[in-house]
Amino acid sequence: MKTYVIAGGCFWCLDAVYRRLKGVTEIVSGYAGGTTANPTYEEVSTGETGHAEVVQITFDESIIPSDVILDLFFLIHDPTTLNRQGADVGTQYRSAMYYVDDAQKRTFEAAKERAQAHWDAPLTTELAQLDVFYPAEAYHQDYFNKNPGNGYCSIVIAPKIVKARAAYTKWFKEA
Repeated sequence: MKTYVIAGGCFWCLDAVYRRLKGVTEIVSGYAGGTTANPTYEEVSTGETGHAEVVQITFDESIIPSDVILDLFFLIHDPTTLNRQGADVGTQYRSAMYYVDDAQKRTFEAAKERAQAHWDAPLTTELAQLDVFYPAEAYHQDYFNKNPGNGYCSIVIAPKIVKARAAYTKWFKEA
């Protein structure tokens, strides 16, 4: 099993997409990259803690390659906008990849290099050592599936799932 911690805007979006992939065994929405210990959603939302909204993805590389996990990451968010994804603005919505060792850092650097070929503007995706991962509150976990009638889910998240499924059909679980 491998575990990656990545940030690409609202964690609900990443959670919803990765939860649908074969070989992904666990998704935990949370916070990383900041200075406040045990931050709450309300604190992170101020942009003052330094944390990004992240997902911790655990997957079986014998089922789904790490390159698919990472290339999909660069497909479902805009890594060229600094501290924002659409209407979500602030450092908590930055594009980031948090590595745990030099090997993972090299893997992330290679993914970022591959992704740059698909974007006209320079990528703003931050690469940083993972210090601490804090799980988000329970109501943030699997948010899309638990709140299908929420407007944000239908307007912002659902199109990301459709886009990801179209590009990576073979890696998606049956609908």
